[in-house]
Amino acid sequence: MASMRMIDIAVNFTDGMFKGIYNGKQYHVSDIATVLSRAWTAGVDRIIVTGGSLEESKEALAIAETDGRLFCTVGVHPTRCKEFEENGDPENHFQALLSLAKEGIEKGKVVAIGECGLDYDRLHFCPSEIQKKYFEKQFELAFATKLPMFLHMRAAAEDFCEIMERNIDKFSAGVTHSFTGSAEDLDKLLSFRNIYIGVNGCSLKTAENLDVVRDIPIERMMIETDSPYCEIKNTHAGINFVKSVWPSKKKEKYDQECIVKGRNEPCLVRQVLEVIAGCKGISDLDQLSGTLYQNTCRVFFPHDLDSAADALLAGRQDTL
Repeated sequence: MASMRMIDIAVNFTDGMFKGIYNGKQYHVSDIATVLSRAWTAGVDRIIVTGGSLEESKEALAIAETDGRLFCTVGVHPTRCKEFEENGDPENHFQALLSLAKEGIEKGKVVAIGECGLDYDRLHFCPSEIQKKYFEKQFELAFATKLPMFLHMRAAAEDFCEIMERNIDKFSAGVTHSFTGSAEDLDKLLSFRNIYIGVNGCSLKTAENLDVVRDIPIERMMIETDSPYCEIKNTHAGINFVKSVWPSKKKEKYDQECIVKGRNEPCLVRQVLEVIAGCKGISDLDQLSGTLYQNTCRVFFPHDLDSAADALLAGRQDTL
């Protein structure tokens, strides 16, 4: 099972469910170590822990420091952009994010600015004007740190692409994660040559979703779970292509040998890979995972590609 190499680009390890807390109630012990062990066994090579607010980004960095294969993002999710103004000093908040990002870069842990973008499905958390203002502001973080962007776009393609267009020179590359948009949305995103599309269980729910995923070029795709959310459910269109299964138990009957029913986790990124392969008619999973792995390294771990190229070159020199 572990011959292939996968990188899960989106895991919300700061979520209470990984501490055993569901809807404010404790059901089991904190189990990130167990969840990670399952992921490594399944062939996951690295994980990017998502930061969605200043405090969450601090926690994501602390989690990333516990394992050499963990990395994280620093940024503010569109639904939480009010936090820039809550203490009455948006510039101060920006500077705090910038210094955290710089600290994380020095530690070799922060690989992107985000999760940031626009979410018009959840305007009750934050109005669109505030979302737009601070989405735009976070491109300055990317520019100052030379980091790529980890992006969120929900029911907001037009405004999202307009802001991206204006700031295209401020960042090197990025991924629009948890993509659930239309074919038209996809075309808009693919017109930005440095933007990749992140696919998870939420991207594979309906027959329409699968049609759109079929049209994402493999060279522009990355995989993720967005755990503990976005699992591939039995009711999803993509379920027919899933081959790998893990034993599961309800949270009330927690067993560390089993995944928690209804809680997504990084080992299940393999199922995302299987559905993409199935709906695209690809039989060679190893080759597919290799391409996606390279895409991910190109954006978030470019030094890996450099060292692989150097090794290849060194090997060629030896044969001359």
